Amino acid sequence: MTNHVKRYHLIFLLVSLLAVACSTTKSIVIEVPNKAKGELPERIQSLLIVNRTLDDTYSNPDKDSLQNIFFAKGFNVDTVIHDRQAVDTMLKALGDLLFESGRYDVVIPKERFLPHRKNAFFSENLGWEEAAQLCKTFETDAVLSVDLYQAQVIAKYNRESYYNPIDNSFFTAAEAHMSIVYEALFKIYDPSEEKIITREFLRDTLVWEDYAETARDLFSKFTPVKQGLTEASIALALDFSEIISPNWQRQQRMIFTKGDDKLEEAGLLIDRGDWEGATRLWEDLASGSVSKTTKSKAKLNLAVAAELQGDIDKAIAWGLDSYNTAFHQLTYDYLEYLNRRKKELDKQ
Repeated sequence: MTNHVKRYHLIFLLVSLLAVACSTTKSIVIEVPNKAKGELPERIQSLLIVNRTLDDTYSNPDKDSLQNIFFAKGFNVDTVIHDRQAVDTMLKALGDLLFESGRYDVVIPKERFLPHRKNAFFSENLGWEEAAQLCKTFETDAVLSVDLYQAQVIAKYNRESYYNPIDNSFFTAAEAHMSIVYEALFKIYDPSEEKIITREFLRDTLVWEDYAETARDLFSKFTPVKQGLTEASIALALDFSEIISPNWQRQQRMIFTKGDDKLEEAGLLIDRGDWEGATRLWEDLASGSVSKTTKSKAKLNLAVAAELQGDIDKAIAWGLDSYNTAFHQLTYDYLEYLNRRKKELDKQ
């Protein structure tokens, strides 16, 4: 795991004090990354995100204009809408999600809609010379390109009669249904090996339904078509981000905070999120304390800190050093976990 991921990992630690004051340990809650289903090679740390679908069929109508087009047809429409804003929203949302995952650096250039050629279905592959030049210009490892994007809107409106058994009467209600079938083809081009390392086609549907006594009341609260397109584009970004980004699982860890003034001071630093400061104090104790017990405690804490930085091998090394310096059941149990975790990671 790179330094970028390590730094990012530390930012997102959720630390909470669960132990009572008389305890020699403190429980902390951390977030452990699990590899993504479509994990990219380790050499791919930065991505340039572009779109290669936009052409002159795309436009950017405002919310009211687009809604009025649907109203003019009685809100009974089945059509593909090429909305420029929805496509751009998807790119930006995808960039945010990938960066926030802690796995990738992301660049979305100002000129992110690239010229391209299409066949009958989607854009032809990006040329390797162009891919290499893009990566060189924006200093990224690969190009993440959206080579197909489509949103089909199916809207229906009618009035239905219903029977009310309470007063033995009939009443009518205005009903609206809107489905957006969205699909996209994502490709990740690796110019260093001239290989498409990810090719993922995604398709799904978002559905909105509601009813009211009158059409005016109904559409005053019903999701506008423009907003629906935006929500579909964000759903696409979420779908693809989950494929190539790690997910995070909350777990508890124990560290020693009693037995030496520096252990207590480091525990207070952890409460404030200052892991760098706490690590320096533990390193001082691990190398300079005259007490084997204190040294062992500090080394166990350094093992936890190493795991939080994503370095399992270093965590195991500190754990073994702690175990060989002085026995603590906590250290033994933690080493057991680390060895299981390393085996799981080696299988992925």
